[in-house]
Amino acid sequence: MVDLDQVLHNFNNVKGNRTTWESHWEEIAERVLPRQTGFVGDQVKGEKKTQKIFDSRPQIALDRFAAVMDSMLTPRQQKWHNLKTTDESLNKDHDVKAYFYEVNNILHSARYSPKANFASQNFERWISMGAFGTGSLFTDFVPGVGLRYRCVNLRDTYFLENHQGIIDTVYREFKFTARQAVQRWGTDMMPERIVKALENPKQNQEFTFIHVVAPRDDFQRGRMDAKGMPYSSYYISVQDKQLVAPEGGYGSFPYSISRYVTAPDEVYGRSPAMTALPDIRMLNEMAKTDIRAAHKLIDPPLLLHDDGMLGGGAMTINMTPGGLNMGGVSRDGRALIQPLQTGARVDIAEAKMEQRRQSIDNAFLVTLFQILVDTPRMTATEALIRAQEKGMLLTPTMGRQQSEALGPQIERELELLQSHQMLPPLPPALEEAGGDYEIIYDSPMSRMQRAEELVGVQRTMELLAPFAQIDPTVLDVFDRDALARMTAEVSGVPMPILRSPEDVEGIRKQREEAEQQQQMVEQAGPMAAAMKDAAQANQMLTQQ
Repeated sequence: MVDLDQVLHNFNNVKGNRTTWESHWEEIAERVLPRQTGFVGDQVKGEKKTQKIFDSRPQIALDRFAAVMDSMLTPRQQKWHNLKTTDESLNKDHDVKAYFYEVNNILHSARYSPKANFASQNFERWISMGAFGTGSLFTDFVPGVGLRYRCVNLRDTYFLENHQGIIDTVYREFKFTARQAVQRWGTDMMPERIVKALENPKQNQEFTFIHVVAPRDDFQRGRMDAKGMPYSSYYISVQDKQLVAPEGGYGSFPYSISRYVTAPDEVYGRSPAMTALPDIRMLNEMAKTDIRAAHKLIDPPLLLHDDGMLGGGAMTINMTPGGLNMGGVSRDGRALIQPLQTGARVDIAEAKMEQRRQSIDNAFLVTLFQILVDTPRMTATEALIRAQEKGMLLTPTMGRQQSEALGPQIERELELLQSHQMLPPLPPALEEAGGDYEIIYDSPMSRMQRAEELVGVQRTMELLAPFAQIDPTVLDVFDRDALARMTAEVSGVPMPILRSPEDVEGIRKQREEAEQQQQMVEQAGPMAAAMKDAAQANQMLTQQ
């Protein structure tokens, strides 16, 4: 039986320990992601949230950062990972390769089904990570729908790490009206206070609940109930300290947590927006000042003569186009009304602001992907070297996402599909080996990381070219088939397009046989002519 007092005590401790984080996140949200404010204080629905934004560059940079993460790690238009067994000898087995290829296709189709909602929720995860340093994606299976994804707002989620620094416990706080709570869980275990609220005309009263997912201490493998699942699941009414649904569980951890970078002893990640926050603050202040300066230049204050001009001292000036101002000039035609010229240099302010914008773009990795804009014409070698440089710069950031976020997500997806019998049966050889597998990432980011291999091959070929002209056998050191396949793999050529080694061998044998037959035909021609000449010579001798 779950100790609800202990669970709620732990939740309150976790919630109280992150108040400093919440003030930090609120400041970032106000300037970078205003639609997700509400970490501090009560949120008013529909309120205006852009009062502290005077320049949109941070918001644009955040959107581009999320687009970079999405296109580099999880591009929708391609399968960004493959599967293979951990036994290298089995990876050459045709049935095993066919099995993993089919499983990968099933997973990709289920993930990008319109009902799954992965693409939009995954983008929200990257947005949250870029702004706050942490984003979480919840993966579940809905009967009749399939895989279903939801990006859970960081404001509502609280995390705990295990001894290895891996997040294994999540508290999610949310609010339901009584009507919503009964729709979700029924009335069997619902607190009486909430059930009675249905009879109250003020049905919009909201009640606080938490959903707790944590490793199960009493896990018993092989059981068919909740205790047979390694992760426990509890829905608790906070005010009533009561379960509102039977104890549940998960066969795998349902959250995949993305953290940009972490500091020692910190559970939550730190983001590009935190890095750029001084520049974001400064840019907003400079934008406010620039607006005031431009306003003064375009509509400057007026300097007026104080000697009873304009109608006996009335300081009223007609500012409308074509308006007349009696007494605005002296008898000798000298203007008594002059604009105040402050001498402000808006161009200098704009240059300083552009420097801040550039720093913000750097923090959000935007400038790494401006190469095609700055240098639209590049040779193939230059493009490879650029890709290599990008891969070197992005490897620490992207590698963490692959290991900490995408890996657990894929394992969760496969566990759900397997438990709902949506995957084909294991081949006998793979089943005998235990069915172990590993994930091979094949995203644009992975290919950038491997671009160094192609650069090395290309440079080696260029260096050996002069020697090959003297002695062509120097190139025999290269396995041409392996080189061609590696080049195709790194360049992103779909594997089904490439012929298998057996097919290639068969084609080469057919080519050799055709060449031999051609040689025989070519050799047979002169021999036939010689035989004909000999026959004619013999006939002439006979006639003589």
